[in-house]
Amino acid sequence: MITLKRTNSTDIDFQNLVLQLDKDLAIRNGDTNDFFAKYNTTDQIKNVIVAYYNDIPVGCGAMKEYALSVMEMKRMYVVPEMRGKKVAVLLFDDLENWAEELGYKKCILETGDKMPEAIGLYKKRMYKVISNYGQYEEVESSICFEKIL
Repeated sequence: MITLKRTNSTDIDFQNLVLQLDKDLAIRNGDTNDFFAKYNTTDQIKNVIVAYYNDIPVGCGAMKEYALSVMEMKRMYVVPEMRGKKVAVLLFDDLENWAEELGYKKCILETGDKMPEAIGLYKKRMYKVISNYGQYEEVESSICFEKIL
Protein backbone atom coordinates (compact mmCIF):
# COMPACT_ATOMS: atom_id res chain seq x y z
CA MET A 1 0.00 0.00 0.00
CA ILE A 2 1.23 3.48 -0.91
CA THR A 3 1.10 6.14 1.80
CA LEU A 4 2.00 9.80 1.46
CA LYS A 5 3.65 12.12 3.96
CA ARG A 6 3.56 15.89 3.69
CA THR A 7 6.80 17.35 4.95
CA ASN A 8 9.50 19.82 3.94
CA SER A 9 12.93 19.72 2.34
CA THR A 10 14.71 18.83 5.58
CA ASP A 11 13.11 15.36 5.50
CA ILE A 12 15.89 12.77 5.22
CA ASP A 13 13.82 10.44 3.00
CA PHE A 14 13.19 13.32 0.59
CA GLN A 15 16.88 14.23 0.59
CA ASN A 16 17.87 10.64 -0.20
CA LEU A 17 15.33 10.38 -3.03
CA VAL A 18 16.59 13.68 -4.48
CA LEU A 19 20.13 12.28 -4.54
CA GLN A 20 18.83 9.38 -6.65
CA LEU A 21 16.94 11.83 -8.88
CA ASP A 22 20.05 13.96 -9.38
CA LYS A 23 22.08 10.90 -10.41
CA ASP A 24 19.40 9.97 -12.95
CA LEU A 25 19.27 13.53 -14.30
CA ALA A 26 23.07 13.71 -14.63
CA ILE A 27 22.96 10.64 -16.86
CA ARG A 28 20.00 11.85 -18.95
CA ASN A 29 21.07 15.49 -19.26
CA GLY A 30 24.77 14.88 -19.81
CA ASP A 31 26.72 18.10 -20.38
CA THR A 32 23.71 20.35 -19.79
CA ASN A 33 23.09 19.02 -16.28
CA ASP A 34 25.17 21.68 -14.53
CA PHE A 35 22.86 24.40 -15.84
CA PHE A 36 19.78 22.70 -14.40
CA ALA A 37 21.42 21.64 -11.13
CA LYS A 38 21.77 25.23 -9.93
CA TYR A 39 17.98 25.64 -10.12
CA ASN A 40 17.22 22.37 -8.34
CA THR A 41 18.39 23.19 -4.83
CA THR A 42 15.96 22.12 -2.15
CA ASP A 43 16.90 24.28 0.82
CA GLN A 44 14.02 26.74 0.28
CA ILE A 45 11.26 24.20 -0.40
CA LYS A 46 8.57 24.17 2.27
CA ASN A 47 6.11 21.81 0.58
CA VAL A 48 7.33 18.26 0.00
CA ILE A 49 5.52 14.94 -0.28
CA VAL A 50 7.24 11.60 0.17
CA ALA A 51 5.55 8.39 -1.00
CA TYR A 52 6.12 5.15 0.90
CA TYR A 53 5.47 1.54 -0.03
CA ASN A 54 5.42 -0.64 3.09
CA ASP A 55 7.24 2.14 4.96
CA ILE A 56 10.02 2.32 2.34
CA PRO A 57 10.42 5.71 0.60
CA VAL A 58 9.73 5.20 -3.11
CA GLY A 59 8.92 8.62 -4.52
CA CYS A 60 8.77 12.32 -3.91
CA GLY A 61 7.52 15.59 -5.24
CA ALA A 62 7.74 19.18 -4.11
CA MET A 63 6.42 22.60 -4.91
CA LYS A 64 7.41 26.15 -4.21
CA GLU A 65 5.76 29.47 -4.80
CA TYR A 66 6.63 30.92 -8.18
CA ALA A 67 4.25 33.89 -8.17
CA LEU A 68 1.36 35.16 -6.06
CA SER A 69 -1.13 32.48 -7.11
CA VAL A 70 1.26 30.06 -8.87
CA MET A 71 3.08 27.04 -7.48
CA GLU A 72 5.99 25.48 -9.34
CA MET A 73 6.19 21.69 -9.15
CA LYS A 74 9.74 20.47 -8.51
CA ARG A 75 11.83 17.40 -7.74
CA MET A 76 9.38 14.74 -8.95
CA TYR A 77 10.89 11.28 -8.71
CA VAL A 78 9.82 7.66 -8.37
CA VAL A 79 12.35 4.86 -7.87
CA PRO A 80 12.65 2.70 -11.02
CA GLU A 81 11.14 -0.45 -9.47
CA MET A 82 7.94 1.45 -8.55
CA ARG A 83 7.36 3.21 -11.86
CA GLY A 84 4.10 2.38 -13.58
CA LYS A 85 2.37 1.71 -10.25
CA LYS A 86 0.58 5.10 -9.99
CA VAL A 87 2.98 6.52 -7.38
CA ALA A 88 3.55 9.66 -9.47
CA VAL A 89 -0.20 10.10 -9.95
CA LEU A 90 -0.77 9.95 -6.20
CA LEU A 91 2.04 12.44 -5.63
CA PHE A 92 0.65 14.82 -8.25
CA ASP A 93 -2.89 14.60 -6.91
CA ASP A 94 -1.75 15.40 -3.39
CA LEU A 95 0.56 18.23 -4.49
CA GLU A 96 -2.25 19.81 -6.50
CA ASN A 97 -4.70 19.39 -3.61
CA TRP A 98 -2.18 20.94 -1.23
CA ALA A 99 -1.61 23.87 -3.61
CA GLU A 100 -5.38 24.45 -3.74
CA GLU A 101 -5.65 24.22 0.05
CA LEU A 102 -3.01 26.95 0.25
CA GLY A 103 -4.99 29.14 -2.16
CA TYR A 104 -2.96 28.73 -5.35
CA LYS A 105 -4.78 28.83 -8.69
CA LYS A 106 -2.20 27.39 -11.08
CA CYS A 107 0.74 24.97 -11.14
CA ILE A 108 3.67 25.22 -13.53
CA LEU A 109 6.65 22.98 -14.11
CA GLU A 110 9.63 22.37 -16.35
CA THR A 111 11.07 19.14 -17.64
CA GLY A 112 13.65 18.21 -20.22
CA ASP A 113 13.10 16.78 -23.66
CA LYS A 114 15.01 13.65 -22.55
CA MET A 115 12.31 12.81 -20.00
CA PRO A 116 9.59 11.07 -22.08
CA GLU A 117 8.02 9.38 -19.03
CA ALA A 118 7.61 12.73 -17.29
CA ILE A 119 6.21 14.42 -20.40
CA GLY A 120 3.66 11.63 -20.80
CA LEU A 121 2.64 11.87 -17.15
CA TYR A 122 2.18 15.63 -17.28
CA LYS A 123 0.02 15.42 -20.39
CA LYS A 124 -2.12 12.68 -18.79
CA ARG A 125 -2.51 14.92 -15.72
CA MET A 126 -3.95 17.62 -18.02
CA TYR A 127 -0.91 19.91 -18.00
CA LYS A 128 -0.64 22.03 -21.15
CA VAL A 129 2.61 22.99 -22.84
CA ILE A 130 3.39 26.70 -22.40
CA SER A 131 6.18 29.03 -23.43
CA ASN A 132 9.31 28.47 -21.42
CA TYR A 133 9.38 30.66 -18.32
CA GLY A 134 12.01 32.24 -16.11
CA GLN A 135 15.46 30.70 -16.33
CA TYR A 136 14.20 28.21 -18.95
CA GLU A 137 13.18 30.86 -21.54
CA GLU A 138 16.20 30.34 -23.80
CA VAL A 139 16.73 26.63 -23.07
CA GLU A 140 15.81 24.62 -26.16
CA SER A 141 15.80 21.29 -24.29
CA SER A 142 13.26 22.55 -21.71
CA ILE A 143 9.55 21.92 -21.99
CA CYS A 144 7.32 23.91 -19.67
CA PHE A 145 3.75 23.09 -18.63
CA GLU A 146 0.90 24.59 -16.66
CA LYS A 147 -2.37 23.47 -15.17
CA ILE A 148 -5.16 25.65 -13.86
CA LEU A 149 -6.41 24.24 -10.57
